[in-house]
Order: sequence, then structure tokens, then C-alpha cells
Amino acid sequence: MHKINITLIVTGIFASLTALGQSEFLNEKALKQRVTQDMVVNQMSLEEIRKAGELIFTIPFTKEDGLGDGPQNSGDRLEAGSRPTINGNGTFLRINGLDSQSCQECHSIISVDTIPPIYGIGGAGTVSTSAFPRVRNLDVTDEQNNGFASLSGGRMINPPFLFGAGGIELLAKEMTRDLQDIRRQAGRRVGVRYELRSKGISFGHITATSRGQFDMSEVEGINGELVVRPFGRKGSFPTIRAFDVEALPFHMGLQPTELEGVGEGNDEDGDGIVDEILTGEVSALHIHNVLLPTPRQEHNSVSRDGLRLFNQIGCNSCHTNSLRTDIRELPVSSPEVETAPFNNVYRRLDLSGLFESNRSGGLNIPLFSDLKIHNMGDAIAERAAILPTDSPNINEEFITARLWGVADTAPYMHDGRATSLDEAIRLHGGEARSVRDNYLRLDRNDRGRIIGFLKSLKTPRP
Repeated sequence: MHKINITLIVTGIFASLTALGQSEFLNEKALKQRVTQDMVVNQMSLEEIRKAGELIFTIPFTKEDGLGDGPQNSGDRLEAGSRPTINGNGTFLRINGLDSQSCQECHSIISVDTIPPIYGIGGAGTVSTSAFPRVRNLDVTDEQNNGFASLSGGRMINPPFLFGAGGIELLAKEMTRDLQDIRRQAGRRVGVRYELRSKGISFGHITATSRGQFDMSEVEGINGELVVRPFGRKGSFPTIRAFDVEALPFHMGLQPTELEGVGEGNDEDGDGIVDEILTGEVSALHIHNVLLPTPRQEHNSVSRDGLRLFNQIGCNSCHTNSLRTDIRELPVSSPEVETAPFNNVYRRLDLSGLFESNRSGGLNIPLFSDLKIHNMGDAIAERAAILPTDSPNINEEFITARLWGVADTAPYMHDGRATSLDEAIRLHGGEARSVRDNYLRLDRNDRGRIIGFLKSLKTPRP
């Protein structure tokens, strides 16, 4: 097979000026060499795909690439493709997207627990890089005089890091497969109550009421489709690819050709640029992101004592220390089918170099999460509605935060409202209230041991 030399892609940005004509200065496209799905499947080595994905992740896109939305139309001005821009600058909006030129802008900090901070590819963001999806208005002067600079619609999201994403995605795919299998079994025995359990995590129970109809009233911590969606603070995306396909148009106004309603050769946002992000480029970005390194843990007497107390008071009832996969290779698909995550696989990625292997042929993923949605109480609630018809205080449900790497990624919670780990624990309520109270009943030294354990959960170093 013909191999693509990755230097051809890299030189699209960093070519020697002597090798280019002066007219090349007028070509300000960031992606001068494109990557198709056929190239990813049949021509490129894994290392070449990763390098191409890294370039797409870090490169500052320009309007020549399709950065930004096109002209406004009569559609929903919250949706990518027809948003206004600040002072009509035609490029950036900042609230409700159009807030960056690259993925790297928001995912760049490996550790804020060092002085100076450590920067690198795929890290977290701080409050200054927070996103504000679907915000209609921002009451910065607190006109209601209630202490809240409230959002009308929308929410604030502090960017997480992407480290270890491959293991998380593999877990989610296997759990979705297990839950779909249980649903099929239940469908064959009307009136029989089945537990929805995978990896030792219970998602409640399901009962078939008739052929093709189910009683979902006992299902918990997951959507009605029984798809585990580990990405996004609300558990919105089953894979990093699914996240990327939504994030590219939202943050940068770049329309992936695989996005519904776009397709190759189309200019969906009307900015004069077709094929802004090809399917192969999304694949390269996806593969790069799921092969980023894994968070690590420092082991010492304080961390061991702290972990014992962490589990003893019940933190591990949601922050499950580790989950096991059944296999060691992550299947990546195009197109993706949420309810059939092992369909349309075009490549299998060996993750055994990133995670510890177990005796059953899978991997140990020390994520400290159960990948379920929980009600976290009023102190953590977002006082803004996701939909205009929602009341302002219903938004209290979040997926269990993965604690690996937590030592390096302050501020905490979905919007950075907690500046310390102790504060983050004290904000827990709802389903976590009793465990939070167990923590508060500990003496100062034991609470310090738990914080010491959390401080041992580090991000990878470059």
C-alpha cells in the first residue's frame, strides 16, 4: 500500500519559505494538505494518523478554512451557522461559541499545581477558557439583586483534560453493549424484571410490558436509550468523535462533512467554504485524542491512608476506584451507531501501552467514576435552564466526575466554582449528601488524609 508521508502535512504549516512562491503568502489556509477517510483506512500508518490529528488539534484555523459562521439567516441564532458576532466582527462571539481558533486553546494546561504551570497538548482549561453554550442573555449587573449574575438559557462549562480518553471510551462502549444485550433479553420475557448491570455498576431495572415496550421507571443514572455517554459534564457524548463533531462547529464554526445536513461538497453555513472538516480529519482527530497518555497516581503512606478513608466513608459508591474492560483494543467506527458501538469498525487501537492489563484479557481503568448521572443537589445546581421551557433550578444532575488527574486541574466542579478540593467536597449534596456529611464528621487530620490522597492523582507529564 502507498504510504502518506506525514511531513507533507506538517509542511503545510512549517514549510521553508524558499520552497514556496511569494504568492503562497496569500494562501492562509491552515490545513493545506487534507486527510480523507480512505487515507486513514488504507494509506496512513498509525503514527501518521496521530500526527495529522495532533496538527488538527493544535492548528489555528483561519477563515480560509471555514472558521466562523456564515451570514445570519432567519433560523435559530443560537445554532452554529447563523450566529451574530461581537460588534459584527464576523469572527468571534465568545458567549455561545465562536470562541477559539483551535482545540488547543481550551485544552492546554497539564498542571496548575506547579509554579509555573505546565502546558501541553490535551490538557484542561481554566475559568478564562470556559464555554457558554446556548446562552441567550447574561445578567452581569444582577438586576434581580439576588447575588447571581444569571444566565438566560445555557450554562458555563470549564474545559476538562482529554488524558486517558481511550480507556473511558472503551469502557462506555462495552457497558452500552452489555445494557443493550440486557434490554434484548428483557424484551423476550414480558413482565420479568431485569437488572441493568455492567462492570459492577447498576443502572436500575427494566421490565418489558409488551413486545417492544418497556417500563423504564426504575432505570437510573442513564438516558432512556441505555447508552453510556461518558463525555460532557451532563453525560452527553458516547465517544470523543461524537463530541468533536459537535464541538468543531460550536467553538470554531467548522462544519464536519459527517454532521447531519452537511455532507461533502456542501457549504452548510454559507461562508463560501465547502468541506471544512473531512470525515478523515475527524477520524485523525479522534484517534489522536483517544491515544493521549493516561493520568497517574503517586503512591505513599498518605495516599494509601487517604484512599482507605475515601472508601470507608463511601466516596467510592460513585467514584468507583477502577473499572475493567473486557478487551484491550478500542474499536473506532465511522459512521458511529450509539446503540451498536461495535458496528462499522474501521480500526482497532491497542491501549495496552496506556493502561495496566488484567488477567481476564482486558485493562484496568483507574478513573474514580461510575459513569452514571447523579443528582448533586442545590449547591452545585446550574441556575440556568438548558431549554427555554425549563425552570431555573432543575439543573442539578451531572455525570460522576472522574477524579484521576484531579490534583493538577483546579478550579473544580463543572464551572470552576470550587477553588480547592475541600470546597468541592463540601459542595456535594443530593445523592452525595450523606457521604459529604461523613467527610465533615472526620477530624481535621483525617480530612487532610483524604485531600492528600486526591493530591496523589496526577496528570501525565510531557
